[in-house]
Amino acid sequence: MPGLNLNSALIATINCSATLRRSGQISVNRESTAGPRCHTRTDPPAGWDGGKESSKQAPCITAYSKTLWLVLIFANALWLTAQVPDNLVVEGVPPVTDALRRDAGRYQEFRTASFQSWHPLRREMLIATRFADSMQLHQVRLPGGARSQLTFLPEPVTGGSFRPQTGDCIVFAQDTGGGEFYQLYRLDPADGRITLLTDGKSRNLGGPWSNDGRWISYTSTRRTGRDTDIYVMDPVDPKTDRRVLQLIGGGWRVMDWSPDDAKLLVGEYVSINESYLHLADVKTGAMELLTPKGGEKISWSGARFAKDGKSLFVTTDKDFEFQRLCRFELATKKLKPLTMDLKWDVENFALSDDGTRLAYVSNEAGVSVLHLMNTRTDRELRTPKLPAGVISGLKWHENNRDLAFTLSSARSPGDCWSFDVESRKLERWTASETGGLSTETFVEPELVRFRSFDGVEISAFVYQTDAKKFPSPRPVLISIHGGPEGQSRPIFQARNNYLMTELGVTLIYPNVRGSDGFGKTFLTLDNGFKREDSVKDIGALIDWVRQDARFDASRVGVIGGSYGGYMVLASMTHFNDRLRCGIDIVGISSFLTFLKNTQDYRRDLRRVEYGDERDPTMAEFLGRIAPMANVKKITKPMFVVQGQNDPRVPVTESEQMVKALRENGSRTWYLMAKDEGHGFQKKKNVDFQFMATMQFLREHLLK
Repeated sequence: MPGLNLNSALIATINCSATLRRSGQISVNRESTAGPRCHTRTDPPAGWDGGKESSKQAPCITAYSKTLWLVLIFANALWLTAQVPDNLVVEGVPPVTDALRRDAGRYQEFRTASFQSWHPLRREMLIATRFADSMQLHQVRLPGGARSQLTFLPEPVTGGSFRPQTGDCIVFAQDTGGGEFYQLYRLDPADGRITLLTDGKSRNLGGPWSNDGRWISYTSTRRTGRDTDIYVMDPVDPKTDRRVLQLIGGGWRVMDWSPDDAKLLVGEYVSINESYLHLADVKTGAMELLTPKGGEKISWSGARFAKDGKSLFVTTDKDFEFQRLCRFELATKKLKPLTMDLKWDVENFALSDDGTRLAYVSNEAGVSVLHLMNTRTDRELRTPKLPAGVISGLKWHENNRDLAFTLSSARSPGDCWSFDVESRKLERWTASETGGLSTETFVEPELVRFRSFDGVEISAFVYQTDAKKFPSPRPVLISIHGGPEGQSRPIFQARNNYLMTELGVTLIYPNVRGSDGFGKTFLTLDNGFKREDSVKDIGALIDWVRQDARFDASRVGVIGGSYGGYMVLASMTHFNDRLRCGIDIVGISSFLTFLKNTQDYRRDLRRVEYGDERDPTMAEFLGRIAPMANVKKITKPMFVVQGQNDPRVPVTESEQMVKALRENGSRTWYLMAKDEGHGFQKKKNVDFQFMATMQFLREHLLK
């Protein structure tokens, strides 16, 4: 309530009640000789029906006590309203204390930066970072240089790239309110003008530019709202927009252009274990399947044309447990592995413009390792020594010597780096702020392994507290990743450092079965009717915690988002007696209602992972294991967080869960953002979510 002095409002209300009492309009029950008949309480007195008389009222329920209760409600509501951003709906969450704000405030003032694109003519970077409420595009002209902001929009900007060859414009994507119906825009750096390129309604995802820099490829659902067709456009002249391929399904994307720009390399995603490569003629739309269908399911996760146009560099698990880097001959369809000895996934690679150098990243137990290769000899080149962390966004400059990437580690936010392969100079382009905190105090994770109920080995990253500052045993918060094919990795913990550094909470990030990065067999261990086996992995982790003297087994909580939110709810139904509390963020409460209400372009893709509810046997199973069907087993405090515009896990999933929890008598906090989708992105919303989460954990995990 802008302009309202809360103290004055409270004093005025109390004075009003005192005046009524003195005038005789209300009365006060005095204590009898038998002693007090009223007790201090934080909920409305029993029998109070909002002001109406009731024969069931306690003896001390008078107009005065009702008035005092109204005063408390009014003051609490005013104080909470003053703290809450306009677009948040808050239910059951008490006001955040000033002490917590002072104590945790520094941990909210950090930034990250991610590499987006090289300027083709100059050694300058396009990056994404936040200086206000949301991520925007910035330009950095030299390592350590100033971040010059290019977009000033209320919604976060998703990706961006300079036009090849000239760099005279930038194409970027943006949605509204987290709905993920992205639109493509052209930014003209010369005057800052922004032009909408797509229809403003459908879901559009940008693809690679043509080699000559004229055309950009992209996918769009504009035709049916469900299928992702492929288009090309000259962004300087949006009237050139043209559909190249009309397709069925939501898993299509453009991976590359042929060197002569006559053909598109197209990926068809069915599931994380099954995908295909196609070659499409840009003029006619004629499409050729490169990787045969039928038989064993194979994943082709990445592909790029070699410089001669006669072969592809690909990452695939064909004939192997992990994603290998291979060369694929177009004429013969033969596959030549290039990383024979690597027993980990190759998760990302980039080819220099002249085709002579290949950079790739292996995912080794969650830690990224950078590799360089000479494509003429297939021999490895020397690489720089980097901090242990996670690398993303590999991209060569058109000068063929500078390689850019984003690096995040436990003691460093995501920042932009480059490596000059000729001078061997490693440079950090951005140094994101961390609220004045020394990152050297942040906890490095320990990788641990344990056996689950059936002997399968499960790993987890453990962020332990300072034993001198916080003697054992310590409370534990288990954080479960989404996906379900995601992976917990040793990235910057941002606000979560407050938990470890100031509250003494140990954070554990497990990679339960079904997680990516551990081979294609491990990926399938939670599919279909094996869905709850991954929940049992959390039970095995709780058993492991109980056996370690560093941890307090009586104070264990769970938190997770998306599929991790489902895992939280499922864990609470299975292990309610061993857990203190749970925090569900945009989680699935029933696979049946989720599959009914998720966006059309996602439904078939999710059926492959979770099971097809149109099969009566599968529908019965999914209904039986749903947290909604087992909500009576949850008696511990819960905090549910949701974005109203979530296209993946609709808001109805959280609404029905909150309603059921409350009907069951569980203490449930609910936080919903009207301007967010699948997780919060805007800083003011994220800050409030963090403070409310810390309040919840201090109340229900630490005590």
